[in-house]
Amino acid sequence: MTAQKPDVSSPVQIETDRLVMRAPRAEDFTAYFEMCADAETFRFSERGPMSCDEAWSRLLRHAGHWSLLDHGLFTLIDKDSGRFAGEAGLGDFRRALGAGFDDAPEAGWAVAPWARGRGYATEAMFAALDWMETRFQQVRSVCMIHADNEASIRVAAKLGYAPCDERLYRGYRAIMFERPRASSN
Repeated sequence: MTAQKPDVSSPVQIETDRLVMRAPRAEDFTAYFEMCADAETFRFSERGPMSCDEAWSRLLRHAGHWSLLDHGLFTLIDKDSGRFAGEAGLGDFRRALGAGFDDAPEAGWAVAPWARGRGYATEAMFAALDWMETRFQQVRSVCMIHADNEASIRVAAKLGYAPCDERLYRGYRAIMFERPRASSN
């Protein structure tokens, strides 16, 4: 990804109708670990639920995106309750999948067990995509989803992602998606 790093004068925070979206913080860890340790969160992954140290490393990776790239996955906070609701955004995960995938920001989302089925992933990703496209003049993004993860495939379709490739990734069949920049931006 070759986006120029913008000047940042204050931490990024986005608000949607139901969510506050901001960079991850250390104080998010307890709720973040609960989400990562939930078997359903990683049902469509080769890895399964995360241990405490794995969840901590993942949270640090996401915080590192913000430190090094001025973008990444946002922590999602439910406005009404103040509860951690998940994560969503775009990152540079260096998957070594080649040009056409690795050279575009990769979308990702995960929702806390209590918040699933409420449309938070879609709401957050629309806001993150709009922010990313505006801030970095990004023209294209990608995502990769386990072929059996119907819920995430539906979210990707709502966001305007279309299948562009399929391959075996870490032992599972993955569908790769791409999304051109929205024409309204």
